[in-house]
Amino acid sequence: MNKQDYQFYISGAIKLGVSFGIVSLLARWVTGNTILSSPETLLKYGMVGGIGYSLMGALSLILFGMVAKRIRQSFPHHLTIGDVLREKLNPSGYWYMICILLITSLDSIFVQAMGAAILLHIVFPIPIYLGMLLFLFVCFLIGGMGGMQRIHQLASVNVTLIFAAVIIIPVYFYIQNGVHPVFEGIKLYHPYLLYFQNTDAMLFIMTAILIGFGQVIIDRSTWQRVFLLKPAKVQLTFTLAGFIWMTIPLALSSLLMIIIYSGSYDNITSLLFELINRIQTTLFVFLFILFCFSAISAAISSELQATTVLIVRNILQVFLSLTNRDKWNLTYLTSGFICVLLLVVVSIFSPSLLELLFFFGHMYASLIIPMLYIILSKGPIHSIIPFSSLIGMIGGYAFISVVGNFTAIWISFFISGTLCSIVWIYTIFNNHFNK
Repeated sequence: MNKQDYQFYISGAIKLGVSFGIVSLLARWVTGNTILSSPETLLKYGMVGGIGYSLMGALSLILFGMVAKRIRQSFPHHLTIGDVLREKLNPSGYWYMICILLITSLDSIFVQAMGAAILLHIVFPIPIYLGMLLFLFVCFLIGGMGGMQRIHQLASVNVTLIFAAVIIIPVYFYIQNGVHPVFEGIKLYHPYLLYFQNTDAMLFIMTAILIGFGQVIIDRSTWQRVFLLKPAKVQLTFTLAGFIWMTIPLALSSLLMIIIYSGSYDNITSLLFELINRIQTTLFVFLFILFCFSAISAAISSELQATTVLIVRNILQVFLSLTNRDKWNLTYLTSGFICVLLLVVVSIFSPSLLELLFFFGHMYASLIIPMLYIILSKGPIHSIIPFSSLIGMIGGYAFISVVGNFTAIWISFFISGTLCSIVWIYTIFNNHFNK
């Protein structure tokens, strides 16, 4: 493929087999949320919550793998999720979904940037805005300018660092401290972590799986990887990636337990600071820091590249007649603007990453059934299908104060699902009687 062709920026130069497909997916989905939210989940909901967070990512990838096989077969010549939406939806539905994709894209990038800001604050004694400026510049070079080819070149390095950190460091700690003292310390200082009959934790797990699947099914960079995978290997690749991903939050949770078994803690930030202090070997400290920033930079770079493609290919190109050079120039401008916007927003806001995930959970949950309908249906799609997610979101947010956030997310899911079911039943009867 000609490197000057804009498709090179979108897809790179290679098709993905099973092994490298798994590497690419892990590089995308081991994120700042994985590093920071999985320990936060463990502390809030105990070991059940930690296991549940692992199941969230694993089942999300496995379930999407089943859908991805159909996507790859039905749309063999497309490159992005926006291409599929433009083919399947009428103009109003298309532009609504593009707006939703932009919102979720910026939310996802913001979450990763927040994770980077928290870790920069813990690790380096420099102003956060300066550290973030350097970090986002690196992400701009990788994802904004390098595109999919550069992301793939670094994916193997990212995954190697991830597994080196989550395997070597916990093993080293448990050899140093032993398993039994850790277990006894948890029983003494934090017995609630071992409580398994926690109904709140079970509701959290079910809701987290719903949100996780909603995130994956509308993730722009994941869709791009679907179109790069060999058709016969799509489902297997996602299934194996899900099982492998599950081990990473579990390893991080086990690492965290070595820190909290000997006493109390203030918050997740203080725990991570304590973790770095406890890693007395300089090599392991360096490995842990590399793991954190490598994982987050890979996630931001993938999201930055996919969001830029969405804007240039699926928004601007719809209105403008763009040459190859125009697309490249707009790509650099768009990705640079997003990085500057991130720098400003991260300097102003600092929400909890877990709270932010569940705040947007209504959006992710309400999009699941409409997206499945769009992917699986063969005929024309009624306008109510994409907009059912908006009705579901509004309904869910309206019930938050009455039933709580977790239950309200399920309400969002069921409202949009019910509307799609009604349209589906109506379509079947209408086609039957018109024959």
